[in-house]
Amino acid sequence: MISGLGVVPPILIRYLIDEAIPRGDMRMLTLLGVGMVAVPIASALVGILQRWWSARAGEGIIFDLRRQLFQHLSTMSLRFFTATKTGELMNRLNSDVVGAQQAITGTFVTIVSNLVAVAATLTVMIGFDWRLTILALAALPLFVLPARRVARLLRRVTEDQMERNAVMSGILQEAFNVSGALLVRLFGRSDAELERFEREAAAVRDLGVRRAMVGRWFFAALGLVSAVGSAGIFWLGGWLVIRGELDIGVVVMFSTLLGQLYGPLSGLANSRVEFATSLVSFERVFEVLDLETDVPPPTQPVPLEAPKGEVTFDRVSFRYQGDGPEGLEAVKRWRDAGLDLAAPQVAQTRTWALRDVSFTVAPGTLTALVGPSGAGKTTVSYLIPRLYDPTVGSVRIDGVDVRDLAPETLAEMIGVVTQETYLFHDTIGANLRYARPDATREELEEAARAANILELIEALPDGFDTVVGERGYRLSGGEKQRLAIARVILKDPKILILDEATSHLDSRSEALIQEALERLMAGRTSIVIAHRLSTVRQADQILVLDEGRLVESGTHDELIAADGLYRVLHDTQFLGRPRPEDRLIMPPG
Repeated sequence: MISGLGVVPPILIRYLIDEAIPRGDMRMLTLLGVGMVAVPIASALVGILQRWWSARAGEGIIFDLRRQLFQHLSTMSLRFFTATKTGELMNRLNSDVVGAQQAITGTFVTIVSNLVAVAATLTVMIGFDWRLTILALAALPLFVLPARRVARLLRRVTEDQMERNAVMSGILQEAFNVSGALLVRLFGRSDAELERFEREAAAVRDLGVRRAMVGRWFFAALGLVSAVGSAGIFWLGGWLVIRGELDIGVVVMFSTLLGQLYGPLSGLANSRVEFATSLVSFERVFEVLDLETDVPPPTQPVPLEAPKGEVTFDRVSFRYQGDGPEGLEAVKRWRDAGLDLAAPQVAQTRTWALRDVSFTVAPGTLTALVGPSGAGKTTVSYLIPRLYDPTVGSVRIDGVDVRDLAPETLAEMIGVVTQETYLFHDTIGANLRYARPDATREELEEAARAANILELIEALPDGFDTVVGERGYRLSGGEKQRLAIARVILKDPKILILDEATSHLDSRSEALIQEALERLMAGRTSIVIAHRLSTVRQADQILVLDEGRLVESGTHDELIAADGLYRVLHDTQFLGRPRPEDRLIMPPG
């Protein structure tokens, strides 16, 4: 609409010069003056309406894309996140989404506006003189031809710049989270991290300069074409006026309309370039949305009526690495292949974390997992809540394959206390309510009391409103662990998994935790992984894993009498030395 109104002032100027002034027509002169004021007022009103629509559409697109990205990423297995830097994911959710939005609300709107402007201008020009119009259009190929080459070049530069920005975001996230900042400080590697960041920032800078210069040369060329076209119109129009074949007002109108023609033509040529670069952002967003999760939700989830909590592993084998690139490397390889770039090679050697493991945990019993480091204990704890899917075999709860259970059902049934407790940068109460958002203050206190942490919380100045800091670093390891147990108590799951739940505790904290765990495990199916064999002596069954295989199972007394790997682990820990005839084994964990 605004583009169409832009052709009105030149027409008014033509009537002013050729009719109103020569005739001395004050009425027409007044109307022309009113028209010159009315056009910008109408343009301003239309511009406000267009800007409101554009902003609303643009922000809505950003919201929708971010929501879809967040929702899709939340369905990915841990394999995706272990293969992807957090900073790169944040870059996709922020910079790339904004770039995709600009492709629609910026470039698309510009294309439509310029097309309307060109159509309106050509209509007026042809109506007044076809000869000048043909001369003006003679420069059209010079607008179109350079745009294709520049678009390809800027597309490559933009892709490289976005990749470098993602790497830079990854460096920032690694260096400035609490764990990274602590590691950098302890090892005195600030200068090395600065150098690493400078290297990527310098690459981003150089690519930005290159992108700006390519665009500048392109616009300079378009400006030269516009100047040549304008000069031709002035010469031919002046010659026709001298010969008496054209009114001078028409030449003045054409000289004004040339700006309305060449400006949008330049914009259309540049829109091809902008659209090509904006599509890079679109592709980076949708290539993530198109990634298929390796833990897809079931199409028809099986409901569990009155769940008992039986856990069965049926000939389960598992390896962490797949057969190709993982995480964002998978989409990078796909995109690079489309550009005929060398795709990175991926090693095909794979190590099995679990091999042909079968066992059953009866409802309401305590099962302990022991074995050397890397034996596969934590892997077992990952497969039960379906953080990964088995490569071979099946994991069942109450006889139903976990792949047939809704994610909400699994989350409701299973409670996990991990080896490394994670707390959000929020209050103690908010972290506890992550298990049950509707929990009352009394329920928080009851859960904290059961975890032997209530006395500590009440001693804090702000109590449950105390902010724990990034990842809970304002609390000790034992305090964080007890908060994690309180959180699981609040959740009240049917199946409980404890992965090294007492590995970070001193003797006093461990005693408090052990007492809390006894209350927590009562009446639940419990699977415990522990460094210390003393914590599993009373288990209903002990599963001994070694190099991904289940090598022994039984009670503590049965396994001691069997004189196998469990006995080696027991003697290594409690006697301080392995028997000479036994092979060297890592401490259990």
